[in-house]
Amino acid sequence: MAFAPRIREELTQICGSKWVKDDEVTLYTYRSDGLTLYTKLPMGIVYPANSEELVRVVKVLYREKLTFLARGAGTGLSGGAVPQEDTVIIEMDRLKEIHDIDYINRTITVGPGVVNLRISEKVRPNGYHFVPDPSSQKACTIGGNVAENSGGPHTLKYGVTVNHVLGMEVVLPDGELIQVGGDFHNQPGPDLLGLINGSEGTFGIVTKVVCRLTPNPEKAVTLLGIFDSVRCACDAVSAVIRSGTVPAALELIDKTVIYAVEQTLKPGFPQDAEAVLIVELEDLIDGIGNDAAKVEELLMQNGAQKVERAKDDAERARIWRARKESFGAIGRISPSYYVQDGVIPRSKLPEVIEQVEAIGKKYNLTVANVFHAGDGNLHPLILYNYKDADEVERTHHAGEEILKVCLSCGGALSGEHGIGLEKRKLMTDLYSENDLENMNWVRECFNPESLLNPSKAIPTPGRCGESKRPVHISDDIAASKMVARKSGVAV
Repeated sequence: MAFAPRIREELTQICGSKWVKDDEVTLYTYRSDGLTLYTKLPMGIVYPANSEELVRVVKVLYREKLTFLARGAGTGLSGGAVPQEDTVIIEMDRLKEIHDIDYINRTITVGPGVVNLRISEKVRPNGYHFVPDPSSQKACTIGGNVAENSGGPHTLKYGVTVNHVLGMEVVLPDGELIQVGGDFHNQPGPDLLGLINGSEGTFGIVTKVVCRLTPNPEKAVTLLGIFDSVRCACDAVSAVIRSGTVPAALELIDKTVIYAVEQTLKPGFPQDAEAVLIVELEDLIDGIGNDAAKVEELLMQNGAQKVERAKDDAERARIWRARKESFGAIGRISPSYYVQDGVIPRSKLPEVIEQVEAIGKKYNLTVANVFHAGDGNLHPLILYNYKDADEVERTHHAGEEILKVCLSCGGALSGEHGIGLEKRKLMTDLYSENDLENMNWVRECFNPESLLNPSKAIPTPGRCGESKRPVHISDDIAASKMVARKSGVAV
């Protein structure tokens, strides 16, 4: 599997010989994303340096009817960046320029290859930050955040990626370059910006992103609630939200993860605890003390054995490092893990966590829990040995059952990791055939030949029954796209 000589030569003329690769080692490196249960070798990898090169590369691939997908850091956890047969991967890492910072309008314009954390590091000295903070923010890139509509611990109060992106430059699957959104909220016309956010790289390839900057809070208080029962910790989550206080972050870590992070990072979590809750409050200096005291009281009323308050920034950083690097810490106790991303109503947390534990026992697998408790976004980690074929198969079954439990209690398949390859077949359990058909037609307005990131997110078995085309939906979107193409301005 490699580029045809003619195509390789043309791509080399665009990007240079150093940036067109199809050797065995490179192909193997790009066979999966962060979800290593799904793998496939690509045809080759192309590394454009800028949007102009990207447009030319896409036009070549479109002309040759080769499937292709854009990939950033490869930290995705749903198989969204896994190639299909004869797929070309367009690596976006070189598009990492910070184009503009506008402190008056509180925006920063960046390339899709910019690492999430770099934005906050760049603007923090001037009193700002970029809110979406996935646990992988030291590695994940903005382009991938947009594709998956990523969240993170602090999006409980402030919202996910779509709430912090104002505009984009996008290359469509046929090589046309369009602008959506702009430099401020509430642009006139259809919300194409919201449509592309979270489309998992199937509508277009983002080449620039206008991100909204948020002022740093005057004061942050971080609490660590220590519980001898996961159920009590889950009950405390609902009690805090029900009180009317909305923390910036509200995270739960169970005893398996506590043990793992203590083996590697040593944040000082009590190893005899069944669970800990990390609660962070952000606000003005005046008043935050009262809110913190109120939350401490609620945690104690709902079963906390103890509530500790971070004494300084160093202690806060130590707590958050343990949370954000907890997935990696699991490697200390298991060769591999499979992380899920279901969403449930907060009120269902206690019973769902008990069902997740039961599923682990059913398949003789350890399931660790670390998740965004405040918004019901679960991340059960199924620990397994990738060298044991039977264990891998049991892991797949356990993951599917966990997601079905989430759906059965009124939840959803994904909070921030996306559908990708992993959950595509379960979409029929959540949506009707009509719903899926509508989704397919909307996507086809942007990606009519399914050349861009095929076989992701939406199942297409027999065109979902070949139902009638919903003209009122697809034609409106197509018309909006046409306006964007012709005008070259925000729509």
